[in-house]
Amino acid sequence: MKEITGSEALIKSLIEEDVNTIFGYPGGAIMPIYDSLYSYLDKIKHILTRHEQGAIHAAQGYSRVSGKVGVCFATSGPGATNLITGIADAQIDSTPLVCITGQVPSQLLGTDAFQESDVIGISMPVTKWNYQITNANEIADIISRAFYIAKSGRPGPVLIDITKDAQFSNVSFNYKKCDKIRSYHPYPIIKKTKIKEAAKIINNSKKPLILVGQGILLSKAENELLQLSEKTGIPVASTLLGLSAISCHHKNYVGYLGMHGNYGPNLKTNEADLLIAIGMRFDDRVTGDTTKYGINAKVIHIEIDPSEIDKIIKTDVAINADAKEAILNLIPHLKKNHHENWINEFRTCDKVEYEKIIDKEINVVEDKILMADVINRISNLTKGKSIVVTDVGQNQMVTSRYYKFSESNSNITSGGLGTMGFALPASLGAKIGQPKREVIAIIGDGGIQMTIQELATISQYNIKVKILILNNNFLGMVRQWQELFFDNRYSFTEMKNPNFNIIADGYGIKNNKVENKNDLDKCLKEFINYDGSYLLNVVVEKEENVFPMVPSGESVSNIRLE
Repeated sequence: MKEITGSEALIKSLIEEDVNTIFGYPGGAIMPIYDSLYSYLDKIKHILTRHEQGAIHAAQGYSRVSGKVGVCFATSGPGATNLITGIADAQIDSTPLVCITGQVPSQLLGTDAFQESDVIGISMPVTKWNYQITNANEIADIISRAFYIAKSGRPGPVLIDITKDAQFSNVSFNYKKCDKIRSYHPYPIIKKTKIKEAAKIINNSKKPLILVGQGILLSKAENELLQLSEKTGIPVASTLLGLSAISCHHKNYVGYLGMHGNYGPNLKTNEADLLIAIGMRFDDRVTGDTTKYGINAKVIHIEIDPSEIDKIIKTDVAINADAKEAILNLIPHLKKNHHENWINEFRTCDKVEYEKIIDKEINVVEDKILMADVINRISNLTKGKSIVVTDVGQNQMVTSRYYKFSESNSNITSGGLGTMGFALPASLGAKIGQPKREVIAIIGDGGIQMTIQELATISQYNIKVKILILNNNFLGMVRQWQELFFDNRYSFTEMKNPNFNIIADGYGIKNNKVENKNDLDKCLKEFINYDGSYLLNVVVEKEENVFPMVPSGESVSNIRLE
């Protein structure tokens, strides 16, 4: 068998795993891998981002929309440490990634050599698995394991660190895809007794509520969720990462959960007699005060990761299983039913929310531009069919409330970690992952400045992503908290921003700016219809707040409308 270098073995291993896109940034310790990649550019496309954090967020966006494992490269030392935020983000949001980092030669490990860092030790708490390769003979086997671990069970990020001598060494290449690992059991065996227990409770409940998380999307259980809800008539509410698992226009969909979610699903959580949580982890942004959460409800929790069960909310029936498998097993045991009166209670809440908040935000009489109005218009223009990539803060919450997702797998955001700077690189990755779909990045003026250099990546590769800046010259969400809970002491949240349009010009990206409400519709239509990347800088009200709001640490029943 012909021998090849370890670096070439790595590239051939990625090809065996059907990798066709890599996001990365070269450097000394990973240079042999980049040299080998040069000979395989007919099979693998490499996207040179302008920062390693941009590379990993792009890989996240790519993975989330394509369903494939995202792959990124970085060199040792600062290159590797610049991946850590994205790795932590991917871990908490269950995004499958394989991150390849170069490392100093094995004989220099532990000597504080130039650009050496203990990336294995640093990344251990935020990876699903990590491993350091010092022998080229390990490369094929470890890469095979990495992909299996990253995508199986509850997905997550894996980091493989490869010393420079292992990259240069010769090895006989033989690749075998991994399909099992001793002592690792990613797919729990479903317990039929638990299915029957859950079905009995569901059939006897009067006010049940389904809470859906990203587990529905990861399991590709959207159709099964519809069957469950339509057979039983049970209303469905969504977490932030569960948005788009069910169409916002479905008759049983009752809204978005969480701190800035809809009035009905938050308030009615404490009136429900049963909560059916599927592929969600009872994040604190959803539960508020856990001692006052679901106070009248039994809880059925369907979750693939056993560590999430009973971690925050105690269950009456725990089904440790893949969401799709669990729902398919559950449906035959359920009686056909309807809960029209119960759903009508949510619709009554919708009317209250519309009168108190929504009407004032989307039907603004004054000549001022509100974030909610902008997102509502974009939702209408795109008919809720675009992939929307949001950053973190008010832009994220307003979009989650006002963009009416009508197609599955359309909401890409940083949920658990709340990473500002996520949206711009994630949107370019999403567009590469789904080139035929419209991708819109919605970003605050604070968040975009954290990764604004990725405009160069968008320009260089002609990535046709739309970039909408909601520009209020504030760190808006922090400012809102300072107004409501810190007596209007705006401590270091007001921003003097650059001219975003001149910056876009510098990168050769078409752009426009909206300051007058009368120009908004025309500019948004041009923005959506333009065939290419486009940055639209929308100057919105400086001190606009996002309501409803459940104050941090309070009961969901204390949701504030103003």
